[in-house]
Amino acid sequence: MAAGDTLSFLKAWATSPLRIGAVAPSGSSLAQMMTRAIGPDTGEVLELGAGTGSFTRALIARGVKEQDLTLVEFNADFARLLRYRFPKARVLEVDAAALRHLPEFEGRQLGAVISGLPFLSIPPRQASSILEGAFQNLRPDGGMYLFTYGFRCPLDSSMLDRLDLEVMRVGHTFRNIPPAAVYRIGRMKPAQSYDWRFA
Repeated sequence: MAAGDTLSFLKAWATSPLRIGAVAPSGSSLAQMMTRAIGPDTGEVLELGAGTGSFTRALIARGVKEQDLTLVEFNADFARLLRYRFPKARVLEVDAAALRHLPEFEGRQLGAVISGLPFLSIPPRQASSILEGAFQNLRPDGGMYLFTYGFRCPLDSSMLDRLDLEVMRVGHTFRNIPPAAVYRIGRMKPAQSYDWRFA
């Protein structure tokens, strides 16, 4: 992790702690856990709150093409850095809650969504808008991966139920500052796909 990236995060966090949600970029252990189910066959990937590119680098290392990445970053300094580091990726300097209204996503099919957003500090209505925007372009079998420093999924279960989404815990890493847990959000399976004989 570059010292300059850590300093950039500290400055951004000091300016707007609720929007940044972390005082340092995510470490390599967390980046590996967040991206381990994604590879060259995933197709286009949307990254929310890309920051300085910790998860972006891990995605490219997994075989995702840089031109298949769309990086959403509200912070102007981070967005500028992302454009410099990943010139083939599409960088959108917008609020992630506005995804549903962006013409850039019309007709696109995403294979996965990676989120670095601090959902614990995002108001429920805004969090719901982010989820709706992400899933309206996500393939039926695609998932959204997010992490939290808390002890459970940062998204309220009633919100997930309303959007027909379910959560699965992917894992936990102590090799991050602070330690973090990773979750996958996906669409609920239709009832007919279950074999109730073995329930």
